[in-house]
Amino acid sequence: VEPNVVSYSSAITACEKGHWWEQALEVLELMHVGKSEPTTVTYSAAISACAQGTQWVLATRFLGEMSTRRLAPNVITFNSALSACE
Repeated sequence: VEPNVVSYSSAITACEKGHWWEQALEVLELMHVGKSEPTTVTYSAAISACAQGTQWVLATRFLGEMSTRRLAPNVITFNSALSACE
């Protein structure tokens, strides 16, 4: 079975819940290499993982990537980014 955007996003969320922000970003990188395109949900999960690891620079970088990919951030995305900056 090939991974898809749902399975990648779920894996990123699981890593975030386990406070494994580095692994969450590895999953995001695998997604870029694979055939799946990240969505707003995917980036929100990655930004939330960054917040868990107090990685505000990475969180803001992902917000920029979303803009480049023409993905609209949502309330969860912004709240996660704000949490990363605390």
